[in-house]
Amino acid sequence: MNDISAKHVIAALPFPTVFITANQKVAFANRPAIELLGEQVLNQNFVFALRQPGLIAAIEDTAASLEKRVGKFTTTVGQSDVRYDVHIAPADGGLVLTFVDTSEAKDLASFRRDFVANVSHELRTPLASVVGFIETLRGAARHDEKARDRFLDIMERESQRMSNLVDDLLSLSRVEESERKRPTTKVDIAEIAARALADLGPLIDAAEATVTLEDHGKSTMVLADESQLRQVIGNLVENALRYGAKRGNITVGVYGPAYETRLRQNGLRLSVRDDGEGIAPHHLPRLAERFYRVDSHRSREVGGTGLGLAIVKHIIHRHRGHLLIESVQGEGSTFTVILPVFEQNPPLS
Repeated sequence: MNDISAKHVIAALPFPTVFITANQKVAFANRPAIELLGEQVLNQNFVFALRQPGLIAAIEDTAASLEKRVGKFTTTVGQSDVRYDVHIAPADGGLVLTFVDTSEAKDLASFRRDFVANVSHELRTPLASVVGFIETLRGAARHDEKARDRFLDIMERESQRMSNLVDDLLSLSRVEESERKRPTTKVDIAEIAARALADLGPLIDAAEATVTLEDHGKSTMVLADESQLRQVIGNLVENALRYGAKRGNITVGVYGPAYETRLRQNGLRLSVRDDGEGIAPHHLPRLAERFYRVDSHRSREVGGTGLGLAIVKHIIHRHRGHLLIESVQGEGSTFTVILPVFEQNPPLS
């Protein structure tokens, strides 16, 4: 292969690719490789161009054995590490290095491991509790009516907790499946909020809370999946009931329309505000992560699965909206959903 054809082939490849000549210099690099490594790599010795001992050792092994190797290369983009598998192959007296970004695949594998571990942990405790009480009821408490009734109540509560977790996992799965399909139905958020609050009536009464609906949305329509939007409102209000003040006040408000910088168009705001104890600032960025809890013990005591806000986040993404969380300790928290309004001729962006 002559120099001209080699340059054309390397330039056409979609992955960062470089060619190292027999004299150990980087002779060619395509545009993705230049963006990754910088212009200065050209005509440099590969040791100075790459500067990562593991990769340099793999290149030297390939040069000596003329057998393909796979090395590793890591760089930083913003605050994230980006990891590459570097495929090293002998070619025309030199070596061709192809960089394949494996960060997403490795992050996904890590996410799956963490997800399985979290689900297993969430199920293990209630399951162990139910199994333990079954053994007790078959043994020492077989004829103890008071103990039996108490244990059965606990078993029912723990079984409901597992059922809630499974329901939320299935709900999260359904939401993720539909996340790329934008809703096309025009709805009035205030009307949906009113119906959602009516469904939550028994929970509101049980918590002895006061829930007020404020409609300042001027009957403005949004494109939304009604059932998912009701789920968003339900999850946010249930959170306020669980973690807000006892016998507290909760305000569900619809505000707008107004221009929203985050959307680059007009939007409506749906907010759920409670007067509870609030949330410490360092927790706020992680609240919508799966299974993340500010107070794990309290969350389990009140029946939380740790998935409610994750479901809310995915639904809002599907609706091309944003979730804002604000909280002042000792004063309460406000969860705000910003959704684009329905416009016949939306602005180009």
